[in-house]
Amino acid sequence: ACSCQGCCECLVHTCRRKKELKVRTVWLGHPEKCEEKYPKNAIKNQKYNIVTFVPGVLYQQFKFFLNLYFLVVACSQFVPSLKIGYLYTYWAPLGFVLAVTMVREAVDEVRRCRRDKEMNSQLYSKLTSRWINQRIPADMIFLRTSEKTGSCFIRTDQLDGETDWKLRITVACTQRLPALGDLFSVSAYVYAQKPQLDIHSFEGNFTREDCDPPIHESLSIENTLWASTVVASGTVIGVVIYTGKEMRSVLNTSQSKNKVGLLDLELNRLTKALFLAQVVLSVVMVALQGFLGPWFRNLFRFVVLFSYIIPISLRVNLDMGKSAYGWMIMKDENIPGTVVRTSTIPEELGRLVYLLTDKTGTLTQNEMVFKRLHLGTVSYGMDTMDEIQSHIIQSYAQVQFLPPPAPKVRKSVSSRIHKAVKAIALCHNVTPVYESRVNGASAEPESTEADQDFSDDNRTYQASSPDDVALVRWTESVGLTLVNRDLTSLQLKTPAGHILTYYILQIFPFTSESKRMGIIVREEATGDITFYMKGADVAMASIVQYNDWLEEECGNMAREGLRTLVVAKKALTEEQYQDFESRYNQAKLSVHDRALKVAAVVESLEREMELLCLTGVEDQLQADVRPTLELLRNAGIKIWMLTGDKLETATCIAKSSHLVSRNQDIHVFKPVSNRGEAHLELNAFRRKHDCALVISGDSLEVCLRYYEHEFVELACQCPAVVCCRCSPTQKAQIVRLLQQHTDNRTCAIGDGGNDVSMIQAADCGIGIEGKEGKQASLAADFSITQFKHIGRLLMVHGHNSYKRSAALGQFVMHRGMIISTMQAVFSSIFYFASVPLYQGFLMVGYATIYTMFPVFSLVLDQDVKPEMALLYPELYKDLTKGRSLSFKTFLIWVLISVYQGGILMYGALVLFDQEFVHVVAISFTALILTELLMVALTVRTWHWLMVVAELISLGCYLASLAFLNEYFDLSFITTWVFLWKVCVITLVSCLPLYIIKYLKRKFSPPSYSKLSS
Repeated sequence: ACSCQGCCECLVHTCRRKKELKVRTVWLGHPEKCEEKYPKNAIKNQKYNIVTFVPGVLYQQFKFFLNLYFLVVACSQFVPSLKIGYLYTYWAPLGFVLAVTMVREAVDEVRRCRRDKEMNSQLYSKLTSRWINQRIPADMIFLRTSEKTGSCFIRTDQLDGETDWKLRITVACTQRLPALGDLFSVSAYVYAQKPQLDIHSFEGNFTREDCDPPIHESLSIENTLWASTVVASGTVIGVVIYTGKEMRSVLNTSQSKNKVGLLDLELNRLTKALFLAQVVLSVVMVALQGFLGPWFRNLFRFVVLFSYIIPISLRVNLDMGKSAYGWMIMKDENIPGTVVRTSTIPEELGRLVYLLTDKTGTLTQNEMVFKRLHLGTVSYGMDTMDEIQSHIIQSYAQVQFLPPPAPKVRKSVSSRIHKAVKAIALCHNVTPVYESRVNGASAEPESTEADQDFSDDNRTYQASSPDDVALVRWTESVGLTLVNRDLTSLQLKTPAGHILTYYILQIFPFTSESKRMGIIVREEATGDITFYMKGADVAMASIVQYNDWLEEECGNMAREGLRTLVVAKKALTEEQYQDFESRYNQAKLSVHDRALKVAAVVESLEREMELLCLTGVEDQLQADVRPTLELLRNAGIKIWMLTGDKLETATCIAKSSHLVSRNQDIHVFKPVSNRGEAHLELNAFRRKHDCALVISGDSLEVCLRYYEHEFVELACQCPAVVCCRCSPTQKAQIVRLLQQHTDNRTCAIGDGGNDVSMIQAADCGIGIEGKEGKQASLAADFSITQFKHIGRLLMVHGHNSYKRSAALGQFVMHRGMIISTMQAVFSSIFYFASVPLYQGFLMVGYATIYTMFPVFSLVLDQDVKPEMALLYPELYKDLTKGRSLSFKTFLIWVLISVYQGGILMYGALVLFDQEFVHVVAISFTALILTELLMVALTVRTWHWLMVVAELISLGCYLASLAFLNEYFDLSFITTWVFLWKVCVITLVSCLPLYIIKYLKRKFSPPSYSKLSS
């Protein structure tokens, strides 16, 4: 078998061998120079094609033990010696189950196919100028644009989940060409690195050969237009470098795993137990016969006879139930806008123990408000902003007409405020956008500064970080307004209405590694060159000149829940700048280790900078975060906050959102870098009791490397855990850790593209449609519009779905076991003959139209009202122990089935000693009545549809009696004797259970009934 498997794997590999990703050189306008074959530019999200659809779906179905077993039983009916009754008794239910599944899959597949077709049928001519708001079809290098500035904006919400605009720059050489057609006449090529995952980086070179000397330009992420981004301004022309499977957007989509709920796994275990019972029962039967004659054949016939022990309708009922719960969740008016994207796991919502949440945008609104400016000796809050405004007005009034004053030894507060505000107004990546220009004037030639509509009412700011926008809005409020920005210059408007122009010489964007951004500008009026920089305190502390207040003030602001940024500057002479520029350009052209070389050059500037100020921006909490977190905590759910933010901010949000309750201690895990330190820190932490843990991503990494088990064990005892500075992959890693070590169900909730991996890894992923785009909510199993909705989703819908499915699953099993018990009694009385008790339509009808509606109506049952469930979240704790469906409850149902099956069959035989033919009619009628009464016994809260279902089923049965002449003797059925005998048997089988239930409710009521009474 091993060698055979080896061969198969080898074959599969040869068929599906991935093409190696290679570096490439693309010539402009000369496709014939390209020797490699590259993938077609088509998107394919379909799971199957015409050929593989049927086998694929069948494989997915028969992977389950249940369905495979039925297939074997149904096939056995083609063997004459094993044939029992009619073929359709076995094939009809199986066919129905498969048909339902196939239709569902086919509908999904057609939808996917349509979506792909729509995407793939968008036509682009070979040389294309694409207008505003079109998606880019493949990964390209940006060659030309209609915008004068040689740049355009793109929106990347589909790629990284961010809704802001990003600036992209053309290749200068091709932008300078006089006309479009010249692109084909020049001899030039693009050298591009091999396709990779990282969407935020790109290295390549552009070379034009037909001029002297040849022009070389380095290409970076700023010159690229990745596929599935949207052009937000102007038209673009580009040369395609990656297509199809090699595009960044395709490389980054991970195949989400098929999630299987815990309840399904438990039911699968129970079906295996039932199968064992069935085989044992058949062996016992054959043994009692004394292994006579062809006993092996008899054994198989018994297995087929008792095959109803395992109900084929279990999967159909549960799947339909799941769809019903999904529909109820989406129709709930208290949580509008909720979407169920994975209909297979609604019961998971009732079993969660760990909730892992993102901070920014999930617990907080991602809406920044400027709160505080600190200059070292003096601090300004919201109530003293007018002072700053007056200082600014004053200083600009002087600057305009006086020569710059001689440097004083102790700078006055006024000049320091002036410098700080100017730095904040210049050092950013914000672009003002004017409505009128966006709507159509962008196609016209740019008008002169004077007539351009710089009025305040139609100006909006676009930037890649909300912090930046908050800062620029604030400088506008104190009088210094950013009115225009293009690639090479910035314009500020002073309080008096004068326009100051600054030329942008270099810009160093913010990255998560460097944690800072810088800009070098030259003032038009004076020609001074200044290097401004702002960034996180950790990054900036070593860059600025020595001071005694920065660290302390950062701590103070973080405790107030503010995000801090340090702003600094450095004046450069012309010579210093020229020297820097030449080294910088050289570093940018290198093909190997480009990033390192560039960073080294920039770092040569970042020394001894003058510290200007510290800014504090507040991120406001989402609506009702505090009560929601309290509700979840009372429900026994442990909440972990995983965020990319810094330690202080994360801690302060944890306090302000009541993730950590007032009286709890917080243990901050000290930064550790090796095994010994980690050991000491873990021991220190072990001595603390009932305190929240705050740990950074790097320390976490070290702890997991050496003491994984010990760390997880300790962390799981904490009421709350905060992990800060987490990367997206780390978030997913923490989810997997909890799954492996605790066997409990995890739920992840987030709103940005960086939470997708965590959401897909968790047992149940919830996405919030937020500021950061829709990526998380599309990847999630459930998507909600606000964090506060999660309370109702878990407490009400999770609770109900789990309870209902548990009841439904066990009831369907009971339905199969009761008829198998009757078959066993019947066979044992008739000398262990393997003859079916009920034939043909009776069997099919029993599992479908006679009992289907009432049993399915259990999905409408609820043990507590939604208001109660939200008022007493402690009820949720019981669910996580999984007591509604366990081997104990299952055994109780087995006993009930055996008792009822035995009573029904023996009762029919005892009361019918003379007319034996009628045993079938009597026992079957009593069986149907018993089933309907049992549904009534199981229900906890009646719903009018349940009553309707009971009546319909009874009606169906009575109506069908007229047609089933071959099984029933009509003249006998209409007699009183028949009626009283059926009633007696039914009473004996059901009454004891009603009495037991009543006594149980009286003497040991379940927790929910205490509340509802």
